Amino acid sequence: MSLPTKTREYRLPQYDGFHNLTLQESRMQPPTSNEVLIKVHAVSLQYRDLLIARGVYAVDVKDKVIPGSDFGGEIVALGPDIHGWDIGDRVMSNFAIDHLFGDPTPELKRSHLGAPIDGVLTEYKILPAHCLVRIPEHLSYEEASTLPCAALTAYAALMGPVPLKGGDTVLILGTGGVSMFGLQFAAASGATVIVTSSSDEKLRIAAKLGAKHLINYRRTPDWDKEVLRLTNGRGVDHVLEVGGEGTLNKSIASVRMAGNLNIIGIVAGPGDVSGLRLKVLLNAINLRGIVVGSRAQFEDMNRLITATSLRPVIGKVFKFEELREAYEYLDSQKHVGKVVVKVSKD
Repeated sequence: MSLPTKTREYRLPQYDGFHNLTLQESRMQPPTSNEVLIKVHAVSLQYRDLLIARGVYAVDVKDKVIPGSDFGGEIVALGPDIHGWDIGDRVMSNFAIDHLFGDPTPELKRSHLGAPIDGVLTEYKILPAHCLVRIPEHLSYEEASTLPCAALTAYAALMGPVPLKGGDTVLILGTGGVSMFGLQFAAASGATVIVTSSSDEKLRIAAKLGAKHLINYRRTPDWDKEVLRLTNGRGVDHVLEVGGEGTLNKSIASVRMAGNLNIIGIVAGPGDVSGLRLKVLLNAINLRGIVVGSRAQFEDMNRLITATSLRPVIGKVFKFEELREAYEYLDSQKHVGKVVVKVSKD
């Protein structure tokens, strides 16, 4: 097989909206000694991709970046010094390509795909072999593309310094990608799961995935009080908090004393958090921000996914040429689970 000399890739020439996404062709170089060339089959989108396109992401973004951080693909060429990988191996990459183990560091932020370095919304991608992780055998490329950011973020939150255990109670906010993985991991671990959403249809899907208690926060705006009622006033052991300032007060009111509140995202908008420090202190709450996870955690997570035959929830799949429509659908928040772009036609 001859190596590709060109690839089609999306770039963002400006940062004032995803309408700027531009598909173009560029030349490919062969992989160097410790690199592999990957044919990208599928890419999943993250909320951060919207922030990057709008120029409001909290991390520096390179000029005219190739966006996207999460893919499923196959190795089509190896650098001369590569060992342990073969052509045809199905792979994913860690979100931070240099985060191999241990805690995140400021330096590792410079290796986040799709912001400080070019991402994966391209037909072919060259990456260092050290960032690669094998795709579980039972997953398709589309399913695998959802794991590097959303799944690993949920896993790092619930299986971190105070790991989830059977019999715990977990509160999951929303039904997006991270939330659905959190629900699946918690249910697989024997926890009791409470899920909130504004949609009864989305809550029905959550129930099929193992959620025991369902709260529609439009009908029950004081959902924190409902969480306390469901837990006999004790509160939950873990919260997967994706709303940010807009939901943080109620999340803190929902967690038990010395419980664990894992902050994942900021999708709910602004809110008054001026009194949170005292609430956290008086209730000895473990408040933790999550920045995805390491390659070692990724491999641990894949063992759980394989052992439980877990399958990611995919809301909708778009063609590569429909990327703007995929961004628009993600922005609408109509989806349950992940929004995926199918890059390869085979």
